[in-house]
Amino acid sequence: MKILTICGSLKYQNKMIKLAEEKALEGYCVLTPVFPVTKDIEITKAQLASLKDAHLKRIELSDTILVVNTDNYIGESTKLEIEYAKKLDKEILYAF
Repeated sequence: MKILTICGSLKYQNKMIKLAEEKALEGYCVLTPVFPVTKDIEITKAQLASLKDAHLKRIELSDTILVVNTDNYIGESTKLEIEYAKKLDKEILYAF
């Protein structure tokens, strides 16, 4: 079973959740970012850095990453995740 991490802008959270379900049903072990679901919660800079580090760890654990490229948009954080995956020689897939 391949491990797949979903990457992309959290503004496309609903698409990411749908893709996670689809890929899980295809037999992948799917890792996702932490999706913001609580309104009015303050996240500190330290917590944000911890979330980013945890996502990079997911990429390390993965065989492949799936980049959500909705509206042809890849932000700075996602670009860094793609570069990190490339350095680790991970397979990179794109979903449009």
